[in-house]
Order: sequence, then structure tokens, then C-alpha cells
Amino acid sequence: MSVAIRNVLTARTDRAARRFSHARVAGGLVLLAWAALFWFLLISGRYNLYLSTRTSWVVPVGAVLLTGAAAGRLGSSRVRSPEPLSTREAWVLGLMVVPVVLVMALPPATLGSFSASKRTGFTGAGLATPVGDIGTGPLTLIDVAAAQTTKEGEEALAERAGSTVEFVGFVSRYADTPADEFLLTRYIITCCVADATIAQVRVVNVPPGRFQVNDWVDVRGTIYPVGREVIVDASSVQEIPRPSRPYITP
Repeated sequence: MSVAIRNVLTARTDRAARRFSHARVAGGLVLLAWAALFWFLLISGRYNLYLSTRTSWVVPVGAVLLTGAAAGRLGSSRVRSPEPLSTREAWVLGLMVVPVVLVMALPPATLGSFSASKRTGFTGAGLATPVGDIGTGPLTLIDVAAAQTTKEGEEALAERAGSTVEFVGFVSRYADTPADEFLLTRYIITCCVADATIAQVRVVNVPPGRFQVNDWVDVRGTIYPVGREVIVDASSVQEIPRPSRPYITP
């Protein structure tokens, strides 16, 4: 028998002897589930509900890497000595898929008014807006929030009293909030929703009863910083759809 024929027969025998490893197949399916989640977040745009613009690159990179890992794991699942899948390992792998099911099955939601009452104000975390930026140009909620972290920022913002501003955020109220006022709130995230802090301004001169808690609005008016409180005397308040990027990044 020639060497070539013997090699072919050996290869066929080797392939026939290989069997699927339940452990490898299960692991590959878990990786595939997570890859599907990342592709889902990327295609649907839902990653904007969880990550800042600084870290959104994780989603496409994760989708590609997890897809490759799943393909490699499943492609190598036929082995000579199959690895058994214990009950404990099956439970662990099953629990790893639970977050995937929850994210894909539940309707998309963002942090809202209820969470705002339990969050701290913006602390800057080394990303505070320079005082020069607060003193000139259009004011943003990032500017307002960052100005409240330092004495110099408060003074720079105070000098902007009477300036016209336009802010987008959602409506928050407390039990003692007057009917013609609300707190315009926006979450600031540096990495993801886990590190979210809030930026808030007090909006006055609002039509009573027109806007409900968690409604997204576009507010235009005149800004009046009073110490650490920032008041916006509204000239117009328009309800708008929730932005595709509900959180802002310093």
C-alpha cells in the first residue's frame, strides 16, 4: 500500500473516530449568543442606551471577536476524547445566557426621573469644562454641570446671567415643585450607565400641567445662575421624541 493511500485512510479513520464534545458545543453556543447580542445592539443602535460615545467602540469590536471565538469553538468541537458537560457547568453556561435573553427580550429603556433622585450631581472626574469655555460661546448642560464643581466655574457661569440658552433633557419633579416649574435633567456618562451622574437646571415660567415627568423637552430661555442653583426662565418649551443618544459625554 502506497504512503499516499495509507495517509488518506488514516485521515478518514481519524475523522471517523472524532466525536462532538458537549462541553465545547455548549461553550460555542454561549459565545454565539453573546455575539448575537452585540450584533443586535450594533444594528439596532441600542448600545447608545448603555455606553458613552467614548466606549461605544466596544460593541463592534466585541461583535467581531465573539463571532470569531464562537466559530473557532464550534469548529473545533469534534475531538477524539469528548469533554463531558457536567450539571454544574450546564447551569453556569445557562446563567451566562440570561443577560442576553433579558436585553434582547425587554423593551429599551433609559434612566429616568426616578433614578435621578438617587444619583449624585456631576463631579467632573477630571473632565470638567475649562473656565474659558464656560465664559464664552454657547452654554451646554455639560458647561452648567461642570461650572458647579469649582468656585471659578461658578463665577464664570454667573457672568453669563441673562444669556440665551437652549437645553434638551427630560422633565423631573419633586413633591414640592410648583406647577409652573420643573427640573430639566440629563444624565452624563463617562464610560457607561453605571457611572451616570446628572446635570439639572430649574426651569420656570412653564405652562402648568402641560408636561409630565420623563417627557423629553427642548427648552429655550434666559439663564440666571443663583449660587449652585441654575434657573432658566423659559421663553419656549417644546416636547420632543427621546434623542437617539439620551446620555451626554463630557
